[in-house]
Amino acid sequence: MATYDRQTEKPGLFCTGEVGYVERMSVTARESESVIEFTARAVIAGIVFGVIFGAANAYLGLRVGLTVSTSIPIAVLTVALFRIMRSRQSGVILEANLSQTIGSASSSLAAGTIFTIPALFLWGMTPPFWQVAVLALLGGLLGIAAMVPLRRLLIVRSADELPYPEGTACAEVLRATTATTASGGRWIFIGLAVGAVVKLSLGALYLMEADLSTLLPVLPKAELALEIAPALLAVGYILGYKQSAIMVSGSLISALVLTPLIAQFGAGLTEPMFPEMKTTIASMSAGQIWSRYVRYIGAGAVAAAGLVAVARALPTMWTSFSAVVAGLRGGEAAKARGEGLERTDRDVPPWVPVLVPLAVVITLIVVPDLFAGNMTLVPRIIAALGVAIFGVAFVVVSSRIVGLIGVSSNPTSAMTLVTLLGVSVVFVLMGWRDPSARAAILTVGTVVCIAASKAGDISQDLKTGFLVGATPARQQVGQFIGAAFACWAIAGTVLLLGSAFTFGSPDLPAPQATLMKTVIEGVLSGELPWGLVGTGAALSITALIAGLPGLAFAVGIYLPLGSLTPIFVGGIVRRLVDARRKGKSLDSDPGVLAASGMIAGEGLAGVAIALFVAGFRFATPDEPILHGWASVIGGIAVVIAVCALLYRAGRSAPVEGSAEVHASTSAK
Repeated sequence: MATYDRQTEKPGLFCTGEVGYVERMSVTARESESVIEFTARAVIAGIVFGVIFGAANAYLGLRVGLTVSTSIPIAVLTVALFRIMRSRQSGVILEANLSQTIGSASSSLAAGTIFTIPALFLWGMTPPFWQVAVLALLGGLLGIAAMVPLRRLLIVRSADELPYPEGTACAEVLRATTATTASGGRWIFIGLAVGAVVKLSLGALYLMEADLSTLLPVLPKAELALEIAPALLAVGYILGYKQSAIMVSGSLISALVLTPLIAQFGAGLTEPMFPEMKTTIASMSAGQIWSRYVRYIGAGAVAAAGLVAVARALPTMWTSFSAVVAGLRGGEAAKARGEGLERTDRDVPPWVPVLVPLAVVITLIVVPDLFAGNMTLVPRIIAALGVAIFGVAFVVVSSRIVGLIGVSSNPTSAMTLVTLLGVSVVFVLMGWRDPSARAAILTVGTVVCIAASKAGDISQDLKTGFLVGATPARQQVGQFIGAAFACWAIAGTVLLLGSAFTFGSPDLPAPQATLMKTVIEGVLSGELPWGLVGTGAALSITALIAGLPGLAFAVGIYLPLGSLTPIFVGGIVRRLVDARRKGKSLDSDPGVLAASGMIAGEGLAGVAIALFVAGFRFATPDEPILHGWASVIGGIAVVIAVCALLYRAGRSAPVEGSAEVHASTSAK
């Protein structure tokens, strides 16, 4: 059972999985109406860390098509910062919780932006800075406001049914790091330094080749590849062995099965094969075959897995809608006004979840150039209605789904895909098929994707707050603040990377945005290579029948092997760490903290390189400093060193029954 000091609001030892902890924590927090929570330093720290991790997540998502949760690393960094400031210990846990609530807002904005906006670059329609920022802000506002009425139902009433794994984990981390003996935060800084140094060495100084590859005998144009990237190794460690193994399995099918089959079939063709119109298959490299053919198979796989994920969520969506309506009819309206409610059960005023979504829809209609494509009034109204319908629906779906599977597994890209398909069909029926129509459809997906991501993010944050005795209304205001600041940083990061590099290139593949572009073009023109798309869908459905997570497997088919191999290696390191542990870790996993630091470090270094390339016309060297076998050996040495660091960090966590834990307990 947890112990909780009433004067300092600081938790003592706890045992996870006991309902008594939540009850004791909540009751104690309610006894005080005035707590140290919404402070200037908490807000500033959240904004600063949010901008940093938001930029890093945007870079990571453009590299491999996924983002990671930033609540835990921001919470740890906030506590470490407040320790350096040598200020009071009272209330630090609530301040740190508010800081991570504000800071984590950037990740969901990054996800929706990078999954869609780069497609405009690929169409040659570079959006202005203000447009990207305002679209991100509107999506964030919609997601936060629409989730507010769901809080009591999902977070409080359904606490036993919906564990919200990342929110619960963040609460445990806050309790652990605010204890006087916590020291795991240093691993974030170590990881940040390693990620930044390696990225600057490879990207700016060009110390060695960042990609290692070798052709296999017998199989035509079959190629094994490994990218030297601490961030990807870190992603694999965070995902774990099983998830990373499923992803790399899909990529191995692309590299060692599909590519050789296409190369074998096309070896005797003297003319290009659709959809390629210029180059014969025989004269293509493995990378070109992937780009011209396998990519469409991967798109079909992701689309099919996404549709299945949404179909599975339909019962959840219907149940959530029904439960919310029933709850409001049963007196939730009075509670929403805050009548007789304690601090830990107060939401923002009831007009917020009504007027904010309405203001978002009206803004999208009345501002002429906000939807890309400079559409007239009628198409803007249809597009805004699409945002309202799909946005609110998927906010409910996302808020509930993350309670079961977590933010990292939330299929927001699948929800975006369904949105694009639905709006595209309406546009086709209305006869709107020109380039401006496809740009408008894409930006509808931007707002909906951000809203769904944001709803999942704030749900986890509110779960954390529920466990540590925070004030929901203050967290909700904090999310609004975080979105208002992060939208500009995310927009600037995406535009900066787009001007310095080429979206869709090996440097920044932007896989999700490329998929969205392909789907919109195919629906509007009717010229998708349906044979390849159908093949990918069949592979995805086969994986689902076999019991594999469809989206993870499909993303593996869609992404190149070089990006998935380091993720798998990171997963192996996590497997080794977990196998050597004798008991459950009582603290936040230092390996996860180090991995989060590596992602942030490499992401920030990548943004810095882009800034120098685009803003100061910095030219990177044309040739690597190390050549041949020296480059290969150096690259492998970097991978081994990063893996060793992750392993050492993971093994440093105290576990149940260890001598260190017993000593700490006895001392207390």
